[in-house]
Amino acid sequence: MFKGEWIMTYGTSARCYEVNEDPFKEYIKEAEPDKRNKGYAWRTAIGLQAVDGLKTSEYLTRTALRNIEGEITFDEANAFLQAYHEENPSRNAEDRTEEADKVAARIAELLSERAFSFTPNEYLSIHRKLFTGIYSHAGRIRDHAITKQEWVLDGATVLYGSATELGATLDYEISEEKKFSYKNLSMDEIIHHLAVCISRLWQIHVFGEGNTRTTAVFFIKYLRTLGFDLTNDVFAENAWYFRNSLVRANYNDLKNGIHETTEFLELFLRNLLLDENHPLHNRTLHISGTWKETEKPDIEGLKADIEPVF
Repeated sequence: MFKGEWIMTYGTSARCYEVNEDPFKEYIKEAEPDKRNKGYAWRTAIGLQAVDGLKTSEYLTRTALRNIEGEITFDEANAFLQAYHEENPSRNAEDRTEEADKVAARIAELLSERAFSFTPNEYLSIHRKLFTGIYSHAGRIRDHAITKQEWVLDGATVLYGSATELGATLDYEISEEKKFSYKNLSMDEIIHHLAVCISRLWQIHVFGEGNTRTTAVFFIKYLRTLGFDLTNDVFAENAWYFRNSLVRANYNDLKNGIHETTEFLELFLRNLLLDENHPLHNRTLHISGTWKETEKPDIEGLKADIEPVF
C-alpha cells in the first residue's frame, strides 16, 4: 500500500515540482494564510535537520505537500511516515533518515500550533514531543557531562552546563527573560538582547542530544509572542549557520585572541526578524580566520561530534 502511495502522492496537489526543486518556497509567498504558515513550518522543520547533519527523504517531502494542501492531517502524516519506515527500514546504522523525517514532521506540527508558554516545562515538553521513540531520554534532563567537537572551533568544544545544575540553570535563564522589559529599547538593542538570551539558553544544553532543534522551536514560538511574524526562509536555509553562531557566542580562547561574540547571531536575527539580507556564510564564523570568501569547504551536513564525559 505505502510503496504504491509513495509513487502516487508525488504531484497529487495542484502544483507539480521537479525532484531538485524546493516545493516549499512558493508556499511561503502563498496568499492563503493556512498554506503559507504550513509551508513555512514544513520548510523550517526540514531545514533544521541540518543542525545535526541529517537529511529527510523524498517521501517526507511528498507527505508534507499533501498536508499543506489539506489532503491529510498531521496525525495522518505521522502515521504514513511510521508505516513507510517500517516497510523501508534503514540498512545502515548511521542512516538517520527516519529520525530526520519523524522529527521534521513533529516540528512542523508544533510550529503550526499557536499554543505556547514561556516556561521550563514547555521547553522539556518540546524535546519530549520531538524525540519520543527516537531517544530514550526524550524530555529528560541529562545526567552526565558532555563535550562536542565543533568544526567552527577547529575541533574544540563549548563548555556546557554542569549536569548537577541543569534544572536550576534552565529555571533561572527563563525567569530572568520573563522579568526583562523590552519597553523603550531600540531594535538594535532588542536584537542584541534576544541573541544573548537564546545563546545562554542553548549553552545550558539541557539534553544529551537534540538541543539545537528543541531550542530553535522554543525560540521561534517565543518570538511569535513578542509580535514577530516568522514566515520567511531564514531558518530553513541557514540552520547550520544558526548553530555555529550559537557556538561562537559561547566560546572563549583569550590566549589566542578569540572572544565569545553574538555578532554572527545578531546578523541571523536581523535577517529573520527584520527581513534584512546579510550574507550568512559558515566559513566566516571559523575561528582560524583563514577561510577566504572564495573558498567553499565541503562542510555541509557536518555534525558536531558529541562525547559524554563520565
